[in-house]
Amino acid sequence: MDMPRAKLTSRTRPRYKPRLSVTANCMANHKSAEKRIRQTAKRTAINRARVSRVRTFVKRVETAIATGDRATAESALRLAQPELHRAITKGVLHKNTVSRKLSRLAARINAL
Repeated sequence: MDMPRAKLTSRTRPRYKPRLSVTANCMANHKSAEKRIRQTAKRTAINRARVSRVRTFVKRVETAIATGDRATAESALRLAQPELHRAITKGVLHKNTVSRKLSRLAARINAL
């Protein structure tokens, strides 16, 4: 018995449309090139998700700073720090970029 497929709504549809439709634009001549195209597309999607996750955590800290609640901002920064450091180890962000972001967020929290 086949279940009817759910209609795609704004909640079930992926939030971001992949900008890079690598497989549709490339015409590989070798099997190894086809594989590299698949790997690149997969890795690009994963890295975009990682960067998006980091941005979300930083945004949470910034909204907490904007409200003026120091305790909430500090807890949000404590949650954001491991995510930012994970972005370094995964090769998504440079270590100096992460260091600068964390330093500036901490300075803004200390100014509250």
